[in-house]
Amino acid sequence: MAGMRMAAPLLALRQGYSEAAVGVLLSLYALTQVFLSLPAGRFADRHGLKRPFALSVCAGSLGAGLAFAFPVFPVLCLSALLTGGATGTAVIALQRHVGRAAHTPAELKQAFSWLAIGPAFSNFVGPFVAGLVIDHAGYRAAFLLLAMFPLVTWAFVRQARELAPVASHHAARRGKAWDLWREPNFRRLILVNWFLSSAWDVHTFVVPVLGHERGLSASVIGTILGVFAFAAAAIRVVLPVLAARVHEWVLIVAAMVATTLIYAIYPFMHLALTMGACSVLLGFALGMVQPMVMSMLHQITPEHRQGEAVGMRMMVINASSVVMPMLFGGAGTLVGIGAVFWVVSATVGSGIRVAWRLKDLTAGRSS
Repeated sequence: MAGMRMAAPLLALRQGYSEAAVGVLLSLYALTQVFLSLPAGRFADRHGLKRPFALSVCAGSLGAGLAFAFPVFPVLCLSALLTGGATGTAVIALQRHVGRAAHTPAELKQAFSWLAIGPAFSNFVGPFVAGLVIDHAGYRAAFLLLAMFPLVTWAFVRQARELAPVASHHAARRGKAWDLWREPNFRRLILVNWFLSSAWDVHTFVVPVLGHERGLSASVIGTILGVFAFAAAAIRVVLPVLAARVHEWVLIVAAMVATTLIYAIYPFMHLALTMGACSVLLGFALGMVQPMVMSMLHQITPEHRQGEAVGMRMMVINASSVVMPMLFGGAGTLVGIGAVFWVVSATVGSGIRVAWRLKDLTAGRSS
């Protein structure tokens, strides 16, 4: 999906579509996940890891394959829906599986830190490889290669051991999904995750637009996105050691402060090198967040509803991911792409106080 999210917008821009149209295209990667996340979470609670993952592999390869066969804007939109839905469903199943495999808060932090290396590595490989293939063999070759990636993942996941199902008597008292919102720390955690996930999504959107505006090649743009993902992966390699010594909420607050500052100065970077440096720093900051959020989420959610809670988180984040690219795409067209960075900086900065209150969860756990 990371490769598709870089290649498809560049093709749309090359075909003459506006920044607003590109924003709509990018939002479609999240639209399917808005509607599928809760059902996918419940499906994972019932069936475990392999069945939802197999369905995701089929949908992901089909989405990229359609873009290869028919590289036109309407098909790129359909491809975005399929690829985004497939990725969301697979992520929910994987996160639930790993959350159940860990048993203590320390194990949760370490397990999700290791798990988060995978998507970060993908976010490097996808844009970087897609950019190189586009420059040397064209867009269709890039889409064909990306269609092969999900099939490779299945070769690994099919060998995983399914965990024992949760006792069936929990199903009778599952409750409504929105009951999860009655927990104050759940609400705060989702809100903070929304702030930082939006910052990640906006970076994915604005870098291709800004790079295209400044005349950078597809491979350079892919490299800038790639070093962002590489930095996110690098911080997650050391995160298990760091997380064993520092509370989750401290790392989340630090990430929000750093993100606020980086977005404030990013528009002043006019060279590919300085843009890459900002991307690396932003990758370090945002790369810390998801493992800590997932660790805290599994600590405050009953075991038989963890898939549902992960789905709820995914639904909220992707509802934002639908709106944000369209909103900022329109804003970039009207007032310039630089203003988008400053809006994101102010938005994330306003959420630092909410993140600070997550220390109540740590205090409650200690008591």
